[in-house]
Amino acid sequence: MDRRKLPVGIFDSGLGGLTALAELARLMPEEDIVYFGDNARIPYGTKSPGIIKKFALQDTRFLLSLGVKAILVACGTVSSNCLAEVGAESGLPVVGVINAAAKKAAKIAGANGTVAVLGTAATVRSGAYERELKRLGCENVVSRACPMFVPLAESWHPTADDAAANAVAEEYLGGVAKAAPAAVILGCTHYPLLSGVIQKHLPGSELISSGSESAGEMRALLLERGLAGAGGGKIRFYTSDDPELFRENAARFLGRDIAGPVMKADIETY
Repeated sequence: MDRRKLPVGIFDSGLGGLTALAELARLMPEEDIVYFGDNARIPYGTKSPGIIKKFALQDTRFLLSLGVKAILVACGTVSSNCLAEVGAESGLPVVGVINAAAKKAAKIAGANGTVAVLGTAATVRSGAYERELKRLGCENVVSRACPMFVPLAESWHPTADDAAANAVAEEYLGGVAKAAPAAVILGCTHYPLLSGVIQKHLPGSELISSGSESAGEMRALLLERGLAGAGGGKIRFYTSDDPELFRENAARFLGRDIAGPVMKADIETY
């Protein structure tokens, strides 16, 4: 079997991972991709470590059933809590969203600058970004859990001028702004949809999309392993919730409508 012809699998707790998918499709238009959004069980970031691991392994097994050659974990919560377990379960090359984003942030901030990490409660609690940033020589790290950002991105899609979204952002980012971070890691792949609101409250900071950076890391890994590019660029979408609702909301993340069908997965059977 020519493994290059197999698809890349991507999963997230919902729609946020589509930011990673869009970038990977741009970087590698010849790759086939399978995307699974676990919309029925979102958010992961408020769950216990045991439940996060259970969900992550079910998502992994589902992608394995579709015959993927590599997995991009486009979920900051899973990447920071149980990425190694996903790798062990799959036996495939696995990329999360931590390392590449931390590397870019550390380069921007340098030895003396500050990096801010915005993520779910579970991501911040894990300390994964802080450990990686400090390994890269960045000692000044400010982390802030922003749990309401996921439902805002998933269903509300506010503009930079939305009053309610700005009130939430002020609550979360007021203290972060005082630290004057050079770089801000959007540690949940949903957060880029709120870039306008976030940038408004952190005007002097460079925002880093963990999803986009992870797509670049996946590209490098596929090229290194000789697994890149013998597909036709076909993308298949699966969700654990209502397919039509997924389709409607996905267009906001992708910037275009989904052309083919969206299929429903019975994720609890995996």
